[in-house]
Amino acid sequence: MKSGFRKSLLIVVLLWQVLLLAGCDYFVSEQQAQVPFYNRDSRGRADTIGKLGTQSISIPAGVIDGWARYMGDPGDFADPKIKAKYQRPPESYDLPIESFGFLYRITDGDIYTSFRQTEEDYRRDNETLIPYGKPFPWAGVIIYGEYDAAPLNFNFTVQDDFRSARDVTHFDYIQQPQPLYGLTVYRANNGIDPKTGEPWKWDDNAKDIFIKKDQAGNIKTYIDCQFTHHINSCHHMFYNDDWHIRVLMIYSRTYLPQWQEMEGNIINILDSWRVSREGKLLGKQIGKA
Repeated sequence: MKSGFRKSLLIVVLLWQVLLLAGCDYFVSEQQAQVPFYNRDSRGRADTIGKLGTQSISIPAGVIDGWARYMGDPGDFADPKIKAKYQRPPESYDLPIESFGFLYRITDGDIYTSFRQTEEDYRRDNETLIPYGKPFPWAGVIIYGEYDAAPLNFNFTVQDDFRSARDVTHFDYIQQPQPLYGLTVYRANNGIDPKTGEPWKWDDNAKDIFIKKDQAGNIKTYIDCQFTHHINSCHHMFYNDDWHIRVLMIYSRTYLPQWQEMEGNIINILDSWRVSREGKLLGKQIGKA
C-alpha cells in the first residue's frame, strides 16, 4: 500500500511540475505576444510604429496618407490568395517599414493631421487656390526605407534619363552654364522645343532636371520639373545616409527655391518621431493632434 501510495504521489508531483513548466512557457509566450506600448494622441488614437531605415519611430495618428507598408507586405496588385494567407509579424519598434506618405506644408514646415487645424487649412487651400491656378503650398511626401546594399545615390537614374531622352524622344539634355538655387541644371534640347523653336510650354517628356552632388561626386538630390498642361510640378527625390532612406516630394515649381529647406524640414519631422526600442519618445512629435 505504501509503495503504491508513494508511486501515485510521485506521479502527481511530476504531473504538477509539468503543468507548472507548461504554465511558465504559456506565460512567456503571452508576454512575447503582448502588443507593445503605443504613444497616443489627445483622442486616444494609437501611433503607427516600426523601424524606418536605421531609426525606430512612432508616427502620430492621423498623419499618414493611406497606410504604412511594412517589408514583406503583399503589393496592392498581389494575388488575393497570397494576400489572404499573408500574416504580418507582430508590430514592434523593430518591424521594418518599407514606405508611407503624408502631406507637408511648405510655407511653415508643418504637416497635415486629421482632427487638427491643418485638416481645415488643407481643405480651404484646395477650395480657394487650386481652382484658380494659384500655387498650392502642400507637398505630397513618400518616405522609403532602404535596407539592401544598393548605393544611396541617383547616379544611374540620371544617366538613364539622359539615355532615354536620346533613344525615345531624340534630344539631348544640355547642362546650363549657371547653377540655379545651388543646383546644377540640365534642360531638354537646351530648353527649346524643336517643333516651335521656342521655350517648352507643354511636353510630358521635356522636363528640366536639377541635381546636387555630395563631396564624393554622387548625386544625392534629383529634381525634375515638368511642363504639363501649364501645371509646372516638380518631383523631388533625395537620400539621407544617416536614416538610410529615400524621400520623394511632389509640389508646385513655385517652391523650387526652397528645395534645401524642405529637405531639412522633412528630416526634422522624422527626428521628432524617433523613439527608443521600448517606444519612449525622444522629442516632441511634429504633427501630433
